[in-house]
Amino acid sequence: MADITTSDTPGLTTADGRPLKSALAHAQARAKRRAFFLVLPLLAFVLITFVLPIGQMLFRSVHHDGFSSNMPALSAWFSENPRGTVPGEPAFAALAADLDQARINKSAGEIGTRINYDLPGTRSLFTSTARNADRLVAPYKDSMLAVNAQWDDARLWETMRGASSAITPNFYLSALDLQRAPDGSIERVPPENRVYLMLFERTFLLSAIIMGLTLILGYPVAHLLAVLPLRTSNLLMILVLLPFWTSLLVRTTSWIVLLQSQGVVNSTLVATGILTDETRIQMIYNQAGTIIAMTHILLPFMILPLYSVMRPIPPSYVRAARSLGASSWCAFRRIYFPQTIPGIAAGALLVFILAVGYYITPALVGGASGQLISNLIAFHMAKSNWSLAAAIAAILLAAVLVLYWLYDRLIGIDNLKLG
Repeated sequence: MADITTSDTPGLTTADGRPLKSALAHAQARAKRRAFFLVLPLLAFVLITFVLPIGQMLFRSVHHDGFSSNMPALSAWFSENPRGTVPGEPAFAALAADLDQARINKSAGEIGTRINYDLPGTRSLFTSTARNADRLVAPYKDSMLAVNAQWDDARLWETMRGASSAITPNFYLSALDLQRAPDGSIERVPPENRVYLMLFERTFLLSAIIMGLTLILGYPVAHLLAVLPLRTSNLLMILVLLPFWTSLLVRTTSWIVLLQSQGVVNSTLVATGILTDETRIQMIYNQAGTIIAMTHILLPFMILPLYSVMRPIPPSYVRAARSLGASSWCAFRRIYFPQTIPGIAAGALLVFILAVGYYITPALVGGASGQLISNLIAFHMAKSNWSLAAAIAAILLAAVLVLYWLYDRLIGIDNLKLG
């Protein structure tokens, strides 16, 4: 018998006489409104604490009005004259007028700082010239070149042109070790100034190493927890969760005590005769210290996803494979391991993302060679170059999103198992 629907039987009504179809639609709409109001506090919390800060960061990475708002005459000259125009007397007159106003407003330092972000060593040029701007006379080009010949530098004028607009991609160029050439084209910065790409490479490399070490160490631990009786497994799980009850700062500084040249590890090796006082191993304030400390800190984040996947796997699968003639290695490789791949991928994704953004541990135990890109972001924020810090953070966010997309394509986000 065919199903009876409301469209087939338009005469069906509810107890109060309303058409059944409209009553169902009204009930569904009311349920949706109720669900929306229930999640509204969480939605507002996510918007305020997550979406809006990220949006502000992305805006800050392309916006800086330190030059454009304080140099209106010169910014207007740049907008009226296309790139490649040689600055003549009108351009220098506008520059002199703006610097004189900056002297009055005491904003020359802010102007010079903005240009110094793109062309280091130029802040003093603006501050020193602004102090004498009231004595500049026509012809202004000759007057300004008499104060400092650097005002005739084509790269300086190209940098000022880029800063004449509050919206600029130059901070992203700086974050990728690129700069504007005097003709406006994009070129790589000199080798001695290339810092950011090297730090990006180091961050991703060390994060990958830490991810691999946590997988090697965490896989057998998670397997042991999964095959033990539940009562014993729960007791041992406390040891896995115990680090979460200890401050991150305490755990990190503990590694300094253990790994320093006169620390517990080196002293033990010397006492047992493996090392001498002259051959103590430098295991702290370098990349080794960063890897060791972060592997210990992030290990639970690998164990928990693996355990959540391994626990439901019936032991009978491996026993059946063994009874059919498979070796232990073959049964593990073809039966057990493929079922743990979602946990491996989830743990690897979680550990890698956390390692990429870690700040405290590399700052304390990493030294100069163990610093990550997050430490440079913090440095620029402390030095007030928030736009460059935001650009670096945005690139880091884009890399994490690409990783997330790859996980979705290879594993499927529906298979994500985090515990």
